[in-house]
Amino acid sequence: MKIAMFSTKSYDKTYFERANRAHGHEITFLEPRLLPETAPLAAGHAAVCAFVNDDLSAEVLRSLKEHGVELLALRSAGFNHLDLEAADDLGLTVARVPAYSPHAVAEHAVALILGLNRKVFRAYNRVREGNFSLEGLLGFDLHGRTVGVVGTGRIGQIFAGIMRGFGCEVLGYDPYPDPDAETVLSYVSLDELFSRSHIISLHCPLTPETRDIIDAEAVARMRDGVMLINTSRGHLVDTGAVIDGLKSGRIGHLGLDVYEEEEELFFQDLSGQVIQDDVFSRLLTFPNVLVTGHQGFFTQEAVTNIAETTLANVTAFESGDGDLHRVTAAKGA
Repeated sequence: MKIAMFSTKSYDKTYFERANRAHGHEITFLEPRLLPETAPLAAGHAAVCAFVNDDLSAEVLRSLKEHGVELLALRSAGFNHLDLEAADDLGLTVARVPAYSPHAVAEHAVALILGLNRKVFRAYNRVREGNFSLEGLLGFDLHGRTVGVVGTGRIGQIFAGIMRGFGCEVLGYDPYPDPDAETVLSYVSLDELFSRSHIISLHCPLTPETRDIIDAEAVARMRDGVMLINTSRGHLVDTGAVIDGLKSGRIGHLGLDVYEEEEELFFQDLSGQVIQDDVFSRLLTFPNVLVTGHQGFFTQEAVTNIAETTLANVTAFESGDGDLHRVTAAKGA
């Protein structure tokens, strides 16, 4: 099957070429993001492989359909960037990677916690300049602290287990509690989680109900000096409210691997340019903020699984055999 892969990086090409040895598809690796103006590049391809920051609006989907595309193979678990109703109306099949490595994201959340708490990034820069002073580097023991986990799916449960290993009390909130999760956390209301937790980590999908789940009201319900971690979706957090929380001291540490307007920033080298996003630039002025560029998923195991599952979806669509991890507006997943 001919596949047009948008937003291709060198690592995508390496891992997809390796995985494709078992499938034999014809892949065209395209560097540009999928946008209304780049959608015609898919002409002559029956499948499009899209990433999390590609534009999959109704306008783009109509263009892809007009150019002969039948399958949208998402190389991600999330699909909030996709107009599912438009895809269904156009008769486009959508498939995703439901899980690639929950350990990767959970472990990255822990890395953000440790980096913020022990000021690793500040200490690294100091030592390279010959400054071995400990002033301003004071952290706290994780042992005995209370950690709140919002979203207790597979990633949230793995994260909770790791934090239990540090000796933390772990609280969880999820509108759909999982009895298995109660081996590593105790379910409480969202209000109680906000008010009791020293550290809050977000591990929920982006839905209408979770959009801006961290807003000014939520920040006001948190304890002073709370550490907030988001490795899930940028729009879970109202960045303006979080900045106000940082200024007031209600938020003592902030770790982000995602950002609500990341589409124009992440997955590209902008080091020679002036960042035009004033809100993001303001975040970077705080000494107690650590931002990474949506790399939580980025491990060898995860990228291998993404490539293998994505191409297996294409093969299943083409042959009618095997598992096709399909997403539809009716089912949601």
